[in-house]
Amino acid sequence: MKTTQYIPILAAAAAALLAASCVKDTLYNTPHPDYGKIAVTADWSARGEGIDIPATWTVTMGDYTGTETSATHAPDHLFAPGSYTLAVWNPAEGITVNGTTATVAAATGNRAGTDAFVNNAPGWFFTYTEQVSIEKDKDYPLTAAMKQQVRELTLVVEPTGDAAGRITEIVAHLTGAAGTLDFATDTYGAASNVVLPFTKITEGADAGKWKATVRLLGVTGTEQLLTGEIRYADGNPTPTTLKSDLTEALKEFNTKKPEPMTLGGTLVETPEEAEFSEFEITGWETGDEDDVNVTL
Repeated sequence: MKTTQYIPILAAAAAALLAASCVKDTLYNTPHPDYGKIAVTADWSARGEGIDIPATWTVTMGDYTGTETSATHAPDHLFAPGSYTLAVWNPAEGITVNGTTATVAAATGNRAGTDAFVNNAPGWFFTYTEQVSIEKDKDYPLTAAMKQQVRELTLVVEPTGDAAGRITEIVAHLTGAAGTLDFATDTYGAASNVVLPFTKITEGADAGKWKATVRLLGVTGTEQLLTGEIRYADGNPTPTTLKSDLTEALKEFNTKKPEPMTLGGTLVETPEEAEFSEFEITGWETGDEDDVNVTL
């Protein structure tokens, strides 16, 4: 009678099973074990009253650039482990961005290319930057608290006196406006000039006042000077020079950008020989546009 030997086969099977039980599968937290991935949610809550959330916004980090129209930007792009600068900003009319430096466009019209005049009404511009350390096999939910970088400035003048009704235009500009801003370091570039578009208010309780409203990326340099000329019908009287130092009044302009700033001062006639040829505005005060009472 032939005897079948089962012992070697069983032993081999047991050995294979034992070996298999000693091998542990590597477990990962994400589908991208060697890389990190980001999702950026933009928080626009700090914008000024009446300003809409931008229709599109841009995210840059390392060699990645993406645009978004929704609340959260979650690209498929994977990031190798390392340190990155996350920069978030929105496209705004009259402003270009290179890296983390925003530049206001040159003024158009008669001021184009003259004495570093820049656009006096750029679009509403918001930014955010953050240093992000990426590790592999991790997802990074990030919140970008968008910071408003353009502020509105209104200057109000209420002329009185014999010649007030003969004023046809006030031609003026402001020096010391910021033409560039590195929003990663809050560093403003060289000073530029902006036209102050004074117009006469013809209706309502403020009829007779003159007002100029501009939007500025900020102020920079050692001083902000208003210079210009008041012109009259038929050249009578002859045009008078207008000047004012707004440095003190604008010293905090770069803070609280979501809040519009309105300034009013007092126009003081400065005699030269026997005639009045120059006006100087002094005593600038902040306030609501409707409450500013400026006399000439």
